[in-house]
Amino acid sequence: MALLGKIREKSIFLIIVIGLALFAFVISGALGTGNSDSTSNEPIGVINGKEIPLENFRFMVEQTERNFGLTTMQAVDNVWKQYVRNFVFENQFEMLGIDAGRDQIEQVVSSTESIINDERFTNEAGFFDFGLFTDFIVQMKNSNPQAYESWKQQELSIISSAKENIYFDLIKSSIAVTPKDAEIFYHLENDNIDFEYVKYPYSQISDTIFRFSDQEIKNYINKNQDKYKRDESRSLDYVAFFENATENDIKDIRESLIKLTEDRLEYNDVSKLTDTIVGFYNTEYLNDFINRYSDEEFDSIYLAKGKLPSDYAEILFNLKIGESFGPYKDINSFKISKLVDKKRNSSIRASHILISHNESNQKPPNVNRTKDDAKRLANKLFRQILKNKSKFESLAEEFSDGPSKSLGGDLGFFTEEQIEPAFFSFAKKNRIGKIGVVETSFGFHIIKIVDKQDLVLLANLTKKIVPSEKTSNEVFKNATKFEMNSLNNDFKSAAQESGYNVRTVKNINKLDENLPGLPSQRRIIQWVFDDNREVGEIKRFDLSFGGYVVVKLKNINDKGVAKVDEVRDEITSELLNKKKAELIIKDNSNITTLEKFAAKNKLEIITANAVNQKSGTIVGSGEESFIVGKAFGLDELQTSKLLIGNSGVYKLKITKKTIAEDLPDYSSLALKLENEERKNLPSLIISALENVAEIQDNRAFFY
Repeated sequence: MALLGKIREKSIFLIIVIGLALFAFVISGALGTGNSDSTSNEPIGVINGKEIPLENFRFMVEQTERNFGLTTMQAVDNVWKQYVRNFVFENQFEMLGIDAGRDQIEQVVSSTESIINDERFTNEAGFFDFGLFTDFIVQMKNSNPQAYESWKQQELSIISSAKENIYFDLIKSSIAVTPKDAEIFYHLENDNIDFEYVKYPYSQISDTIFRFSDQEIKNYINKNQDKYKRDESRSLDYVAFFENATENDIKDIRESLIKLTEDRLEYNDVSKLTDTIVGFYNTEYLNDFINRYSDEEFDSIYLAKGKLPSDYAEILFNLKIGESFGPYKDINSFKISKLVDKKRNSSIRASHILISHNESNQKPPNVNRTKDDAKRLANKLFRQILKNKSKFESLAEEFSDGPSKSLGGDLGFFTEEQIEPAFFSFAKKNRIGKIGVVETSFGFHIIKIVDKQDLVLLANLTKKIVPSEKTSNEVFKNATKFEMNSLNNDFKSAAQESGYNVRTVKNINKLDENLPGLPSQRRIIQWVFDDNREVGEIKRFDLSFGGYVVVKLKNINDKGVAKVDEVRDEITSELLNKKKAELIIKDNSNITTLEKFAAKNKLEIITANAVNQKSGTIVGSGEESFIVGKAFGLDELQTSKLLIGNSGVYKLKITKKTIAEDLPDYSSLALKLENEERKNLPSLIISALENVAEIQDNRAFFY
């Protein structure tokens, strides 16, 4: 929301920082500085003969992790993709002689909202000033060398972005959709047919009547090698031993929490006297008590009912001041809560229409009205709303300069700390339904108060539900014992003997980070891809979230064409459908009508209406482009031969064919299709360039 005080200011600042970290890259290069050289000669990758220096790559990964809150491997993947993109394009730039000057770089920067909306780069007229932006970079060089080095590391990206714009513009200019192309597209989309059909599903024939040898599957693979190319992968079996609290652990934790509520006597070794330790129910120093005995520190934030644990919100919200409730379970903790205070009507929901002016804080770039003009417009809209309150939402959508305009001006619930004082003061003092005009640093607001809620302050005495030391020791013992047994016996047999579940994970990639059921397991991935590993090896790993996993390397699949065992099920399914189709056609080859085909095979005749070629979908049967295409080749009342589809064998009869009336002129449609083609072009070009690039990926050696 445009209004939300400090939170708003901090979030905008964060967006700007991230935006600058992404795009600011350019300026040092554009103004004559060079890229920093890597001090490492060991590349993390080679793309079209150009090395990616390890030191630079690691720096970019660290920056990406910090700026976007990604895991290391997520950051590695993002940075790698950007390097690949930059390098494959660089070849094209060199070949075509494309370079980016200051004008192109300014165009990229000036189209970045997080930069152009930054007041530091806005001139007196209220517009983004590229000169102020470059001055900022120059000042940074002298005042903050470390930040400036970060800018220099990023400069290649912005220059690449500018060059890409030139490159794409060149290619886009060659795209043309003729009126004839548009006419064909129009009829694909608008011509339609109605037909009756009978489908003999492959599923009605038992799979057991066909058998396929390994040699047949292998022959199929050899004939379709491009389809079954595989990257290097691994498969493993694992048994997990999680450290979960037992019923006894849970009971003990609950009882320990209850003991903290009552006063108790405790012998003092220093004074040699028995002291009375005041419990949670009676203590006058809740803050200190919770910070000393609770697993979570005292939180002084007031909460609305909707922010309380859903199962107990009603009870907690209606406690009297000083009254307690619990123990109750909240996610992975037991809690006892005491109501400390309640603020009446302090969480407020309101809608507003924001009218900014040229003196407003964070005004939109397109706002140039004076303060007096803004006030007059706000009062004019206010009078209209007073006459007809139902117009509020539509007027907000039309006139508001705030981001909530698309929601009819709805700001949701907010508290005093989240919003400008004048805005909150009006909302606090007035009743629900009241409408008024208020001025803040953002401009003039026509405010409608929608709802009010009380806020409560709870003191929560918390104990997390964690396994006891005894339970943790038992888990360790079981994991170690299983590891030893599996080394001496078959892995699955050892698991079955002890009643453990074995989970199999296939087709693991060397840069994977997570395993099904086991997040953040990069160490295991690195272990199974170690060149010294052999099939059958077993190892126990600690789990960062508590517990252990015993892993067995099941298969090593080298890069190349898939082996029979890898694709047996997939190919068997395809071969089965092919054999079933041949059998169905052979048994029904003499049948000429839908009725006879349906009667003989105890099938029903289905009607499909308004089918077009663009979608290729048949109601009740899904995607069947081949069948739809064949149907459009038939005349009205003509019956087809038996046709082989994706899910069965079809026979159909055309009942009606509707050809759409031609447009008087296809130029407008041609232009629309041409713009869509140009919009989709960049992603297609990037994919094509990456597919033909020579890429050596060494990331798995370093991460």
